[in-house]
Amino acid sequence: MKRLILTVLGVVCGWSLAAAQMDFRQASGIPRPVDDLPAGTISIRVIRGDLSHPVVNHPVELRVGDDLRTVNTDAEGRAEFVVATTGTVRASTTVDGQRLESQPFPAPGAGAVRMLLVATDKETAARAAEEAKNAVTGPVVLGRESEIVVQPGDESVTVYYLLEIVNAAPTAVNPPQPFTFDVPLGAQGAAIIEAPEGRATVKGRTVLVKGPFPPGKMTVQVAYGLRATTGEIEIEQRLPADLEHLAVIVRKFGDAKLTSPNISRQQEMPADGQVYIAAAGDSSIPAGQAITLNVSGLPHHSVVPRYLALSLAGLIVLIGIFALRRPMEADAQGSERKRLVARREKLLQDLVKLEQDQRRGRLDAARYAERRQALMEALEHVYGALDGGDSGVAA
Repeated sequence: MKRLILTVLGVVCGWSLAAAQMDFRQASGIPRPVDDLPAGTISIRVIRGDLSHPVVNHPVELRVGDDLRTVNTDAEGRAEFVVATTGTVRASTTVDGQRLESQPFPAPGAGAVRMLLVATDKETAARAAEEAKNAVTGPVVLGRESEIVVQPGDESVTVYYLLEIVNAAPTAVNPPQPFTFDVPLGAQGAAIIEAPEGRATVKGRTVLVKGPFPPGKMTVQVAYGLRATTGEIEIEQRLPADLEHLAVIVRKFGDAKLTSPNISRQQEMPADGQVYIAAAGDSSIPAGQAITLNVSGLPHHSVVPRYLALSLAGLIVLIGIFALRRPMEADAQGSERKRLVARREKLLQDLVKLEQDQRRGRLDAARYAERRQALMEALEHVYGALDGGDSGVAA
């Protein structure tokens, strides 16, 4: 259990160990603002594959607007520039025929910038190609050093998978099925924290570790976040290889409690001023079988005020819509009444004219009777509508 605590401290409290083995190509050419360099400094470090292979005494170009500057790297592979002007900056170099360029970025001004330019390590690539050529189909397992680490925060939880992939064969192997798995639904920001160069990738929720796997052990670390707004999270994870031993570490945050059908024993252990729940299972877990972890008792803010605020906001919107409709309906009713009054006056004028034409002998009796009946029916509809009855008035 002590080993578990030391591991979790190395992961959640300091990332330098992971950085020493991560795929640096993902960070190549991306400027990173820092505050440990003099103002206006741009420090560019050129490496092959990882930090243990700096490219020494090698020219690096920095273009600031139309100004092109060149500085050679030092013993650690760093070339430093001081830029006192404003404008867009781009760094570049060529290593072993590979053209490496940074993203364009603004001059740091009163700040400073560090950056990596990462070339492919051809020796590593050649070894990988040779391994792939000689690889056979064979199984890998997740060794006893594999762990799941849960780091609660404020209404969120960060989950780390420390996967020790073991190939017990004397030669490189490719598993019968690709080594790939999905992190749980709801996971956010899944990322590879540590892996051999170019061997592990994340796309959305899907993690893929590429073969072939060399003899011995390979370490891959994956991290993702989960929302914990209710004070409880559930992790259900299926892994693509047999897990020899389930070990789980949860930082004791608030009144956090761990329950799992896969856990047979657990205990709380202090370390570095923190308290951790260290838990383990008694048996191995076959590939594809669900590992279910429930962490409850996490601090969270009550959702009642949030729902009340949303309900109040919704009520205000409804009142606003209702209040807006009232004047509109009143305006519409006023316009309709004016139209009915005008229609009534027109019908009355037509009735008077009809009576005058009848007295003057301009209409025969049948035409007079038909026209008068139509006018009287139309007037009845108008008067009914004005009194609040039928509003369907004949045109």
